[in-house]
Amino acid sequence: MHPAIKLRHLRAFLDIAASGSLTAAARAQGITQPALSRSLAELEDLLGAPLFLRQGRRLHLTEAGAAFREAAARALQMLDAGAAALRPGAGAGRLRVGVLPTAAGQLFPRVALAFAQRAPQVTLAVETGPHSHLVSLLRAGEIELMIGRLPEPGDMAGLRFDHLYEDRIALVSRAAHPRIGQPAEAALAACPLILPPQSALIRRAVEDYLLARDIRAAPMIETAALAVGRGVLAGSDALWFISHGVVADELARGVLVEWPTGAAALAGAVGLTRRQADTASPALELLVRLTRRLART
Repeated sequence: MHPAIKLRHLRAFLDIAASGSLTAAARAQGITQPALSRSLAELEDLLGAPLFLRQGRRLHLTEAGAAFREAAARALQMLDAGAAALRPGAGAGRLRVGVLPTAAGQLFPRVALAFAQRAPQVTLAVETGPHSHLVSLLRAGEIELMIGRLPEPGDMAGLRFDHLYEDRIALVSRAAHPRIGQPAEAALAACPLILPPQSALIRRAVEDYLLARDIRAAPMIETAALAVGRGVLAGSDALWFISHGVVADELARGVLVEWPTGAAALAGAVGLTRRQADTASPALELLVRLTRRLART
């Protein structure tokens, strides 16, 4: 390997590969897009091969890029393991997991409580955030498991997904919305919209639903954060497309109401994503078993 290749090059490359976007990867790393672009250009120059092809606004791995991603991910995992081995006990008693919003509200709290009863000596270190960020952490070995929606096919190289259940995309509003009782399409055409962020896995399905009904209004706000969405709904007549798992408690309490959309396509698989090559620790196996059991109840 060229001696000028640095860890920052590898992390930049893996983040871009996970998100397919320079903007999203730069945001995840906390650096500017031009700085990230320079790191990628340097890496491609040092390797002597293009790693990505640009198609519209998305970056797709070349054949060389796909092969290098596997090697780079394994290299970072081995470096992390080697560093941890120099600090005996530093990583003991911690299990690092990533939780996407669709599983963060109802499923994961029950899993965490059950895990704490079974393995009180192990601390769950939980990361949250957008899908691209958590996939990047998973590939880099900074989390051992991701719980949430099925990643895009282009993100699945070197990963495996275990299906738990299907989670629909819900259209919700405040309980006292003045148009309750009207068809969802009529309300969508007349009311402000809250959409998931561009980086959210469910965004494309929502856009396809709206396009098929010729609803083209720009969203008032984009968010998958429960506190933000709930607060905006409480003070407006907006309608929010969001994973049902995010708002399940609010719907059960009657704080929010769900509008029937009649669209079977507004659903997706939720499950466990891990690296294919990993050997699970006893703590991780316990967490996986508990998650599978509680997802069925």
